[in-house]
This record gives sequence, C-alpha cells and structure tokens, in this order.
Amino acid sequence: MAAVLLAGMAAGTINTVVGSGTLITFPTLLAMGVPAVTANVSNTLGLVPGSLSGAIGYRRELAGQRARLLRLGSASVLGGISGAVLLLTLPAAAFRAIVPVLIGLGCLLVVVQPAVSRRVAARAEARGVERPEHGALWVWVLVYVTGVYGGYFGAAQGVLLMAVLGVGLTETMQRNNATKNVLALLVNLVAALVFVFRAHMDWQVVALIAVGSVVGGQIGATVGRRLPSWALRALIVVVGVVAITMFFVND
Repeated sequence: MAAVLLAGMAAGTINTVVGSGTLITFPTLLAMGVPAVTANVSNTLGLVPGSLSGAIGYRRELAGQRARLLRLGSASVLGGISGAVLLLTLPAAAFRAIVPVLIGLGCLLVVVQPAVSRRVAARAEARGVERPEHGALWVWVLVYVTGVYGGYFGAAQGVLLMAVLGVGLTETMQRNNATKNVLALLVNLVAALVFVFRAHMDWQVVALIAVGSVVGGQIGATVGRRLPSWALRALIVVVGVVAITMFFVND
C-alpha cells in the first residue's frame, strides 16, 4: 500500500510537470501482482484526481484560455473515449509497435519547436495570414490522436501534447503546460468513465493512487511553474527517452 501510494505521488508530480506518470504507477502495480488490464484501467481512474490537482495548481496560466480549452477539449474527450474502447477491444500488440515512434517524434518536435514555430509564423506573416489563436484544424486532429493514445495507455501523453501545442500555438511553454494538464485530465476522465462500466477495477489501488496523485499534483505545479522554458523542454525530452527505453526493455 505504501509503495502504491508513493508511486501515485510521484506520478502526480511528473504528470503535472511533463506527463508520464504512468511509467511509474503501471510497472509498480504489475510488480505487486495486479493483472495488466486491471492495472491499466485502475491507474487511469486513480490519476484523475491528480490531474485535476495539477490543473488547479496551474490556474494562473490558464487565464484567458477558456475558448481554447473548449475547442481542444472536445478533441481530447472524443480521443479519450476512442482510446478506451480500443483498449477493451484490440490486442495490446496493435499499439505497442507505434508507441515508441510516437514518443520519439514528440521528443523531436519539442526540441525543434522554437525553430519550427518561428518558421510557421514567418510563412503566415509573408502570406498575410494570421495564425489561428487556438490552432489550425491540424492541431485539433493531432490533439484527438493524442487523446486516443492517452485513453489506450497514456504513458508520455504529455510529451506528445506539448509537442503539438508548442508547434501549433503561439504561447509560452508554461501556458501550454497548463493547457496540457487540462487536456490530459479530460482524456483520463472520460477513459476512466468507460472503464468503470466496462472493465474490472481494483478500488483499493484506485484510492491509493488518487490520494498520492493529488499531493503530487500540487508538488508538480509548484516545481513546474518555476522551471524556465529550456529546462522544461529538456525535462520533457529526458522523460520521453526514458519512456521509449522502458517500452523496449519491457518487450
């Protein structure tokens, strides 16, 4: 119980700052003998309160983003539902092959994001076209795709979201991180609701992770909001590389 509680706290912290807490809680649950699918669905529900805690911790950076959150949040909700349904219907091997590729692409985009954003802005200015405040259609589509992945498994979902938001929006890293926390919360919430009615939950695990992740969410918000952009970007890449490594090791 102590191990699961501490794992939940660590996951809540990392999810708020970057978004890969599942890489801690999921292996911990497997080591405790919890069946893989039960561990996945219980972990998803348990992390919802932590995601809410982190989003509240970033409430100052969310100011003025209501319309954006409504627009992109719809993509996350639909994606989370789709991913949850896929988890309950498709074999795990169907996604495992592409997961490392997606995370690697996310890391690459995070690294080159400043240069890509400047180039996109310059092209838009040269054509006399103003960049959409809440992102072009492709941003909505990629947020949906990320939501599908998040509803299915979720590890490094935040890395992918930060890459999409960094390239598609004209915002600071911290404001994008605040947006990411809300979008990830929506994905986990709708996926968890599907799992509650369609899958077996270990409610003790859910409760322990929930309590730990709420505390971790506040810790993550305190730490993450103080990180300069370069440090946050570096941390995202490090977590993404660790995620890819763990996938190959587990295979």
